[in-house]
Amino acid sequence: MLEQGGYCGIDCSKCPAYIATQKGDTAAYAKIAAEWSQAFGVVIPPETIPCDGCYGADKGKPGCHTGDCNIRACAVTKGVKTCADCADYVCEKLDAFFKMAPEAKASLDALR
Repeated sequence: MLEQGGYCGIDCSKCPAYIATQKGDTAAYAKIAAEWSQAFGVVIPPETIPCDGCYGADKGKPGCHTGDCNIRACAVTKGVKTCADCADYVCEKLDAFFKMAPEAKASLDALR
């Protein structure tokens, strides 16, 4: 079950960006950005890697999965704890995301 995750079902405690941020390992940001850029076929700048998770985004590190995340923005607007609590689960945004992160879907399904 998801114990330390985001609205989308990602387990933050296993996310390299979250782990590096919590450890203060700023040197890891470039490596993570390069790995993710290659894996997802997009350019991910290292400055977008710092992440305090969805619920910690207001602490000043609105990077990777928080500041520009349309899933987080939707969940905040709807006032749900996770997307599993949403009446529109699974929506189009999540469906596309789950293709990249099937483990997130499994986490949210377990919460429903």
